[in-house]
Amino acid sequence: MATRISLKPIFVRPHVGNAYAFTGSPLAFRNGPNVNSVSSLQMSASTISAVHAREILDSRGNPTVEVEMTTSDGVFRASVPSGASTGAYEAVELRDGGDRYLGKGVLTAVANVNDIIAPAVLGMDPTEQRAIDDAMNTLDGTKNKATLGANAILGVSLAASKAGAAANGIPLYKHYAKLAGNDSEKFTMPVPCFNVINGGSHAGNKLAFQEYFVIPTGAATFSEAMQIGCEVYHTLGKIIKAKFGGDATLIGDEGGFAPPCDNREGCELIMEALKKAGHEDKCTIGLDVAASEFKVKGEDGYDLDFKYDGNVISGEELGNLYQELAADYPIVTIEDPFDEDDWESWSKFTAKNGESFQVVGDDLTVTNIEKIGRAVEEKSCTCLLLKVNQIGTISESIDAVKLSKKNGWGVMTSHRSGETEDTYIADLAVGLCTGQIKTGAPCRSERLAKYNQLLRIAEELGEENVIYAGKDFRTPEWMA
Repeated sequence: MATRISLKPIFVRPHVGNAYAFTGSPLAFRNGPNVNSVSSLQMSASTISAVHAREILDSRGNPTVEVEMTTSDGVFRASVPSGASTGAYEAVELRDGGDRYLGKGVLTAVANVNDIIAPAVLGMDPTEQRAIDDAMNTLDGTKNKATLGANAILGVSLAASKAGAAANGIPLYKHYAKLAGNDSEKFTMPVPCFNVINGGSHAGNKLAFQEYFVIPTGAATFSEAMQIGCEVYHTLGKIIKAKFGGDATLIGDEGGFAPPCDNREGCELIMEALKKAGHEDKCTIGLDVAASEFKVKGEDGYDLDFKYDGNVISGEELGNLYQELAADYPIVTIEDPFDEDDWESWSKFTAKNGESFQVVGDDLTVTNIEKIGRAVEEKSCTCLLLKVNQIGTISESIDAVKLSKKNGWGVMTSHRSGETEDTYIADLAVGLCTGQIKTGAPCRSERLAKYNQLLRIAEELGEENVIYAGKDFRTPEWMA
C-alpha cells in the first residue's frame, strides 16, 4: 500500500513540479518518469547529486538562466524570468555586457551556478529549501545578490523546490504550502487577472499605463474564470479592430492588445467588451500603472505622454485621476500608482483609497521584507506583488508573503514580461494561498502555460471541493 501512495503524485500526475526524468547525463533528456530506476520508486531520503545550468532564451528573445538539478528522484528543471520595467531595488540580475546578445548574455551567471553554487549544494537534501537558499546567500555575501546574480541563485532555488516536492512525493503546490507552514489539504484557487491591454514599457503604443486587467471576480470556479477571460479577450480584439484597424490588434510583451488609446479609453474598451461578451456582471477591472516608468526625475511630476510630447502632472493630480477612473469604472486594484521613491504620494493615496480598492506595491516593495516593513509602517499600500526573481529565492519569497499577510495585506502572484514555459508561479499561487495571480493575456504559450497548470491543479483538487477566491481575492484564508 505504501508503494502505491508514493507513486501516485509523482507519476500519475506527471505535471507536478515540472519534473523531467533523465537517463545518463543531464543532456540525455526524455519526457516522462524514469520508471526503470528503482531509486525513483522509493520514498527514501533524497540528496542533490548534480546541478547544471545553461543559457536559454525567454519570451522576448533575451537570454536567461535554466538549471537542472539531479537527485535520486530524477532531474528537475527550472528557468528564471526577467522583467522589462524593473524596480531599482530588485536583486541584481547578472548580465554579461559586451556585444553578445546586445550585452544581455547570462554566461557569467551560468558559470556561477556550475562552478561555485553547484559544488556547495551537492549532497544537500532538496527538501531543506531554506538551508539551500541560505547556503547560496552566504556564498554570495551581498544583500542584493550582486556577486553571483539573483538569476543564478533563483534558478537553483526553483529547481530545489521541484526536487523537494518529488522527494516528499507531493505536488509542487502542496510542497510550497508545506514550506510555508500552510494547510496542505485545504487550497484556494486564485482569481486570474488577465492583462488584456498593454501599454507602458510592454508596448509601442502611446498608452502610459502599462497593464489593464479583466478580473472575473464573479465567476464560480477557476475554469469558469478562464472561460470568461478568453471570451472577453477575443471580444475585445474584435472591438479594437473595428475601431482602430487591424494593426491595433498587435500584441505587447504579455499578450495584451496595444491599441492607440488614452488611459481612460482603455477602461472604456474593456467595459464595451464585457458588455458584448455578456460578462459585465462577473468582471471587474485592474490597472498596473508602473508609474516609475514616467516619473520626471527630480520633480514632483509624472509625464502621461512620456513616449511622445509630454503631459506632466503632479503626484496629487495623478492620484485624483485614479480616483476619477475608479469612480467611473469597476476598478478593484491599482498597482504601482506612483514612483518607487515617492513614498509621500503612496501613503496619502492609500489613506484615501485603500478601503475602496487594492493598492499594490511592486517597484515599491520588490518582494523584500525590509521594503515591505517600511511600507507597512508608513501605510503605503495594501497588497504585495509577489515576484520571486525580485528577491531571488523561494525561502525569502515565502517570508515576504507571510509578512504581508500578517499585516493584513493581499498578495498577488506575478509573472514577468520576459517569461519561459516554466509554470512554478501557478503552484506558488495555490500553495501560498495568494488569492490572485497575473500572468498575462490568454495568448502566447509562455502565458497560457501558467493558466493551463492552474486548470490541471483545479482538476486534481476537484473544483467542487476547492475554494475559488472570487470576490474575496484580497482576503483569502491566511497562512498559519
